Formats: sequence, structure tokens, C-alpha cells
Amino acid sequence: MRWFCFPVLVVFTLLGVQSILAKKPNVVLFFVDDMGWQDTSVPFHAETTAFNKRYRTPNMERLAALGTKFTHAYACSVCSPTRISLMTGLNAARHRVTNWTLHKNATNDRKHPTLMFPKWNVNGLSPSKGIERTLHAKALPAFLHEAGYYTIHAGKAHFGAVGTPGEDPRNLGFDVNIAGHAAGGPGSFLGTQNFSAVWRKGSTVWDVPGLDAYHGKDIFLTEALTIEALKAMDQSVADEKPFFFYLSHYAVHAPLAEDHRFYQKYRDEGLEHTEAMYAAMVEGMDKSLGDVLDRLKHHGISDETVVLFMSDNGGLSASGRGGEKHSHNKPLSSGKGSAHEGGVRVPMIGCWPGITKPGTVCTQRVMIEDFFPTILEIAGIRNVEQVGGVIDGLSFTNLLRNELDEQRENRPLYWHFPNNWGPGGPGIGPTSSVCLGKWKLIYYYEDRRFELFDIAADISEQSNLAEVHPETRDRLVRRLQDFLDSTNAQFPIDKRTGKTLRVPQPEEK
Repeated sequence: MRWFCFPVLVVFTLLGVQSILAKKPNVVLFFVDDMGWQDTSVPFHAETTAFNKRYRTPNMERLAALGTKFTHAYACSVCSPTRISLMTGLNAARHRVTNWTLHKNATNDRKHPTLMFPKWNVNGLSPSKGIERTLHAKALPAFLHEAGYYTIHAGKAHFGAVGTPGEDPRNLGFDVNIAGHAAGGPGSFLGTQNFSAVWRKGSTVWDVPGLDAYHGKDIFLTEALTIEALKAMDQSVADEKPFFFYLSHYAVHAPLAEDHRFYQKYRDEGLEHTEAMYAAMVEGMDKSLGDVLDRLKHHGISDETVVLFMSDNGGLSASGRGGEKHSHNKPLSSGKGSAHEGGVRVPMIGCWPGITKPGTVCTQRVMIEDFFPTILEIAGIRNVEQVGGVIDGLSFTNLLRNELDEQRENRPLYWHFPNNWGPGGPGIGPTSSVCLGKWKLIYYYEDRRFELFDIAADISEQSNLAEVHPETRDRLVRRLQDFLDSTNAQFPIDKRTGKTLRVPQPEEK
């Protein structure tokens, strides 16, 4: 009897996998703002840390148990570059949205005593031509919409400046836009403050749109977004259409606020006010993830839905936090805005039911532009062409299958930030960087210096080996400048000489 049943079970299992592969899977991309690598009870480091013990993220734990935890996932160091790379598959050096966007034709670069900054794409992403300093490219949801997907955007957009087509996600291919607009942060997280910046005498440009039904109510923005987003998902299920569900939370971006559902217990555990607010916002974000997973289960579509979790940059640490600056992502150095690991290494989890082996860990590197070809491949969309004929992203579907990707072992990752974010700190400033193998090279345009770190041995980036290993430094310098040349990248300008500053080649030193 047992011998007879075993092959039948195998046949049914194979048929189940084939059924999953034959249907267009739903895709949930759960995107968090400013969430650091350590802002979770899921350990992404080799060992559990004090931060992992501080935060409560049981639903991240749940998703990691169902899928694969990516310990070496990277984004840009600030938000708009990351989001444009996600939507286009292009590296920031190529798409030129290298800093955060807001007002039309206006830069957000802070003034610098010796440097001027290039005319980057301050207006963000647009589906059509006609606006200068704008990236004209086809966005991810447009491809998915054409392939029959119901495309849902909920939360922070930050794709295009005020008064440009890109400020409304529906112009980029989303069927539904819930609360997304040009601003990169909320006026407030509190319904009692109408999600408006009026309470801090801020501009109405920060006010979160489209959630009037929650104005005056005692509800946190993360919860309101989740409720409205799940309504859109329900509609897609009712219509029997596959969906791309992009839930892009404003949390855990400033201005921090008290989420009363979770705040007090962190205070009772000894956290000071600001850090208790932050921890509560992290837990509120995690509760939203759990609500999404529960709704998929309720509809009976968990096995038909790929769930991806990612943050847009490293955790805030240079300002706006309690305690010591630049310490909130330890053992990583620095945080948001920095070329150091604390600014660019982020938490990532992926689950493709029937494909991903539960509870696995992937140590191969993934970059934010990789999401574009990955999601298109999951949706069965092939032979995609992007503006300029190049896609910098590399699909990680094989990593979701728990396969080793030899191509990634020799693939360099590049960051280009010819801008001035504002705050100071380790790794913060106008920089270009490359990471290859165990080595990471950073060039600082302000004082023309290099940093070289052995990331494998020195995850905290404490030992600058640029003069100790000059051959490695020079090899990476050539790789970095060759890439920047290939993308026609922009560079800062020395105010004193009027000279455009490039990464100096070894023979130029």
C-alpha cells in the first residue's frame, strides 16, 4: 500500500507545482521606508544582536520561515534613487535621479562650500517626454498592466516632483493609487492630525492625500493604509485578476509619532521616548505585513502569491533618533545617506510558494534594480526593452529557487551620489562606490580620498585599507570609473577651478 501511494503523491506534488507555474502568480511587494538592516527581530547578521532583541517583528519572522532571508541585499542610500531603480531596472548613475525629489525643477542638494552639483533629474520619473531633467522611461507597473495584472499602489510614491505626471502613480501604470503623491514623507502619522504637517507648521505639500475618511480619527497612518490597500486587493480577487500589490509604507520615516498600540511597552522596557516611538512604528509596520499574509490566506491564494519584502535605504541615524548618532545600525557603520553599509544594506525576504525552500538563507548580493527584471520574469513577461536599451538589474528568481548564481559572484555593485544630502557622518557626502567580492571602494569628491574595506572581515568598515592594498584599490577604481563612463554619469564641479570632478585614475595620481 505504501509503495503504491508514494508515486501518486509525487505526481500530485508535481502537478501542483506545474499548476502554480502555469498560472500568473500574484505579486506582493511590501516596501518599507528608512528601515535599517537591524530594525527587526529577524537576524540578518551572523549572530543575534541587541537590536534584534529590541524589536518585535513576528510577521517578518513568519515570512522568513516561509521563504528565503537575503542577508546581503542593497539599495541606494536615500529614497528617490532607490524607487526609480526599482521601477525601471536602471542604476542611479544611469537614470540620474540621484537625490530625493519634491518640487518641480528644484534641487534638494544642500549648499556646499567647495562643490557645485550636476543638473540631475530633479523631476523624477515620467512616462512621456516634454519635461526637462526628467527620466522618460516605462515603469514596472505599466508592463504588468499590459500583461493583464491589476496594479495597486498604496502608500509612499515619491516617483515624480509636484506638478509632473510622475507624481501620480496612475500615470506610471498603476490602476489604483492610495495615498501616493510627490512627497517622500508624511505630514503626520496620526489621523487625529489629519495626516497633515499643520501641527508642525509645515507645508501642505507633505499632507498625505486621499485618506479623508480617517481624518480626526484615532488611527495610525500605517493601519489606515493597510485597510484601504486590502480593500483594493479584495476587489482584484473578486474580479479574478492577478494582481501586483505594491504596499509602500511611509513608516518608518520621520516625523516619528506614538503608535499607541505598541508604544507604552517599549517605554516600560526602558527605551527613551524617541526610540520607543521608533520601535512601535516598526511593530506597526510588521502588523501590516501580518494583515497582508492573513488576507492572502483568507482568500485561499497564499500558494498563488509571491511575497517580497524590502526597505528603500538604511535606517535613519544621522539625525532624528534617540541616543548616539550613527549607531542605530550596528554592527554596520552609519545609516541613511551614507555610502557605508548602514546606509545601503537593507532587510530583504522573498517567498515564492512551491518554488522557494522554506527557512533558507541567501548570502549572495542583490541590488535594488534587480527587482524590476525579477518581478517581470515571475509574471512571465519576457524580452523587455527599457529606455536606452540597457537594464542594469539582474533577475534573482534563481535565488528564490535556492540555486547558486555564479554570475553574481563576479558581479560588481555600483552606487553614485554626486549630491549633498545635508547631515554629516561616516560615509556621508558626495561619493561613488563599488563593491566586488569581499572588497568595497568609496571615493569622496569633497576631499579626493578613497576608502577601501574588506567587508567580509570588517563589516563595520573601521579599517581603511586603501594604502595597504593599492593594487586592489586601483583595480576597483578602474572598474568604477569605467562603469560611470558607460552610463554617462554626472559629476560634481569644483567651485574654485570650475573643473568637473571624476574618480581619479591610478595614472592620474
